[in-house]
Amino acid sequence: MSFIRPEAQAAIWRWREIIVAAVVLLMGLRWVLGAFGLLFWGGWVLLILGTALAVVGVQRMRFRLGVGGPGVVQVDEGQIAYFGPLTGGAVAVSELTQLALDHTAKPPHWVLNQPGQDPLHIPVNAEGTEILFDVFASLPGLRTERMLSELRRGGPHSVVIWEKDNLRPPSQRLH
Repeated sequence: MSFIRPEAQAAIWRWREIIVAAVVLLMGLRWVLGAFGLLFWGGWVLLILGTALAVVGVQRMRFRLGVGGPGVVQVDEGQIAYFGPLTGGAVAVSELTQLALDHTAKPPHWVLNQPGQDPLHIPVNAEGTEILFDVFASLPGLRTERMLSELRRGGPHSVVIWEKDNLRPPSQRLH
């Protein structure tokens, strides 16, 4: 039995990283302003930590576009698996060659390409897509802010977000 309405619980869950960052920042500020010695310096550490948590929390919040979309995403031991009502598949993160965002699909889809396999299309609002933020952020050379801005922008076409360096000739740059 829950004492919080489901709508309020969903809002709190969406803002969870920002709430934790605010608590850490407030505790650090209190220690910096009201203590001396070791707690004073610990307060500065908490202020830095809270700021970092807030930045990451805002990025994660911008990545979440809701739930209730078709299918489920799982990440297990370096493999992204999507189980959808009509399609599905798995891609090894280490073998990933290209990440794109297809705005022509309704809802938009992440398109993950691996050599020798069909592209894996994952709706941006499928259950469990929030875990993809960490996977995508670990890709070498991925610009997180660009990915988040493309996710919000929309448009009538597909956009390549990330690509392995050794696939494209140096004369053809992606960005």
